[in-house]
Amino acid sequence: MLRPKAVEVEPRDNYSLLVTFNNNEKRLFDVKPYLDFKPFNELRSPTLFKTVKPAGLSIEWLHGQDICPDELYYNSKPISQ
Repeated sequence: MLRPKAVEVEPRDNYSLLVTFNNNEKRLFDVKPYLDFKPFNELRSPTLFKTVKPAGLSIEWLHGQDICPDELYYNSKPISQ
């Protein structure tokens, strides 16, 4: 099975992301565990955190931080539609 591609991403409160994949699935991804590590620690700034956008199969922020596509999908939680 091919991994779904992130096509939309919406930053949420409490450092989470609502990600829509090309299979129409919406999933919630928690970024908090990454914030203690470089280069993710600068995303504690709400302004920088909100710069997230879809990129390739995954997502990325203004300064190039990104999440592995497998991690983004398999470590996120499905939400009710």
